[in-house]
Amino acid sequence: MSGTGKNPRVIAIVGPQSSGKTSLLESILCQTSALERRSGNGIRLFGDTSHEAKARTMGTEINVASTQFMGDTYTFLDCPGSLELTQETYGALLCVDAAVVVTETESDKIIGLSPLLKLLEDRQIPRFIFVNKVDKASQSIRQLATTLQSVSQTPIVLRHIPIRKDNEITGFIDLASERAYVYNKHKPSKSVDLPSAIESDVEDARYAMLETLADYDEKLMEELLEDIHPPQEEVFQDLAQDLQEGLIIPVMMGSALNENGVHRLLKALRHEIPDIDSLHDRLHLSINGEPLAQIVKTYHIPHMGKISLARVLRGEIREGDTLNGDRPSGLFRLAGEKTDKIKFGHVGEMVGLSRLETAKTGDILVIGTGKAPSLPGLNILPPVFVTALTAQNRNDEVKLITSLAKISEEDPSITYEQVAEVHQIHLKGQGEVHLQIAKDRLQNKYGISVNNQTPKIPYKETIRKGTKHHSRYKKQSGGHGQFGDVVIEIEPRPLGTGFAFKQSITGGAIPRQYIPSVESGVKEYLQTGPLGFPVVDVGVNLVDGSYHAVDSSDMAFKTAGRMAMSEALPNCDPVLLEPIMHVNVMVPAEFAGQINSLISSRRGKILGFDAREDWPGWETIEAHMPQSEMHDMIVELRSTTLGAGTYVYAFDHLSELTGRLATQILQQQGQAAE
Repeated sequence: MSGTGKNPRVIAIVGPQSSGKTSLLESILCQTSALERRSGNGIRLFGDTSHEAKARTMGTEINVASTQFMGDTYTFLDCPGSLELTQETYGALLCVDAAVVVTETESDKIIGLSPLLKLLEDRQIPRFIFVNKVDKASQSIRQLATTLQSVSQTPIVLRHIPIRKDNEITGFIDLASERAYVYNKHKPSKSVDLPSAIESDVEDARYAMLETLADYDEKLMEELLEDIHPPQEEVFQDLAQDLQEGLIIPVMMGSALNENGVHRLLKALRHEIPDIDSLHDRLHLSINGEPLAQIVKTYHIPHMGKISLARVLRGEIREGDTLNGDRPSGLFRLAGEKTDKIKFGHVGEMVGLSRLETAKTGDILVIGTGKAPSLPGLNILPPVFVTALTAQNRNDEVKLITSLAKISEEDPSITYEQVAEVHQIHLKGQGEVHLQIAKDRLQNKYGISVNNQTPKIPYKETIRKGTKHHSRYKKQSGGHGQFGDVVIEIEPRPLGTGFAFKQSITGGAIPRQYIPSVESGVKEYLQTGPLGFPVVDVGVNLVDGSYHAVDSSDMAFKTAGRMAMSEALPNCDPVLLEPIMHVNVMVPAEFAGQINSLISSRRGKILGFDAREDWPGWETIEAHMPQSEMHDMIVELRSTTLGAGTYVYAFDHLSELTGRLATQILQQQGQAAE
């Protein structure tokens, strides 16, 4: 696309996987002559060119495309539909003017829209719903609207009702303009006379739409009460105003694959969505002031390096400007898989900034080193799935950490941690597919092959009873020997209180300088106890011992302390401890019973229930669950709740584990140690 056009607006295209978001974007680009008609293989957009996207035939990153319609410029951010890639949507919604929510016609897929619609509502983003694939619809569009209303706190307003022929939707009635249209494949719909057979249905549907609008317009309410037919201009004005204020969600329909209904959607976007002034109001940002931009997505592109996709919120960003103390090496407009170099980016436009090495998604960019205003930042989703990674080639281990940092920068909901106690790198994210995509990026982008496996659980052990033990380390060789002699008392401590060491030596039985060495030896042994795991919640008291004036040393007393523990602890009734997590599961209330069963089946203990704050019709189930039972819980939770449920968790405490499961874990630990 050349030129910038007028009134640049940015629109996110969001919705579930396979709902047809990318097809809708392709159709928009075709209808606005920004793209030639598809040949059957689709088009290659910016994010879809990756190996990961091609292998899965789905978007894995934000796709960016700009076009012009009737003199105005529109940039569309096509967001991945997979639940596991929701972080991309969070970034895209930072500073858009509006959103188009794409959904299919099946009611059983609507429940998964609930978190997305709530997100848009919380951010006060004007939004349309585009019901896609209506040429394959098997149910009533009005029934679908009712189902949509059940997952939306904002009133749903049906803008179109279908025209059917032989049970197939062949067109629609625009309830605002009171005109009928029949679909024309790959062309704008054709205007036809209103079918007389559905006149009463049209009147009922239009009146229902007007009733909703009248809730926010006293004049319209009076007209309806007096049975006055409101003029079209007034209706369109109400639709636009209520949309912009977030009071309604208009529902339109069509078939993106056939370009049906797309032209009507474009006209609605042009006339009804607000411009950037509304965004300024929403962000409480003054239009006057120094140039300003916000990063909505970070890419690491081979042969180009780091690219920050940002929206210019105020003023003008020019090539060569210093932003947050760092000068980008180039300014681009992203257009599909192309990057067109530009001299400046106007207010409202999306631009690409290359090699802003210190900037990250969500950052506010200002000219020079000035202070950025406080704007809503990026909400980062907490992890719900973990896998352990190891480099196939040990020479890649350092490179692996550097590459994971770049992947995390592209998708902040992917995090990694080097867990010393289990000697693994844990990669955390939103699900199995999410982390598999990250693994593929390591291979495809950075040439690092990795193996992944279920993370080890950081089991611990403790003791149930105490003892008193005497241990002597004596070694004679040429020259000075080694001599350390200690008497220790061992006792269990309450769970969660940790390790404690003290000494009650009397009469100088052990010189004071050797006492820290005894403690060091005790701690060294506790790293791997008699069951093969770190020992916790143990108290040790050094009560007696002896020394040799020549042969005693720090090393000798450290060894004696370690020996005393290794000889005594197996006699203290050691017991296995497993980590227990505190979990809050958030689900629609209708699934609460099933989730209770899910938690119980995974050895969880339900602590209580509560209504989810500010989420009508949702519940939060609070529970304690063993960490070992949570590895794939998100998979079952999403399957049970049709994609709507989620949870957050954190370590809470350690708990004794006995019986068959403990025996299996100890056997596995013994085999691993051989």
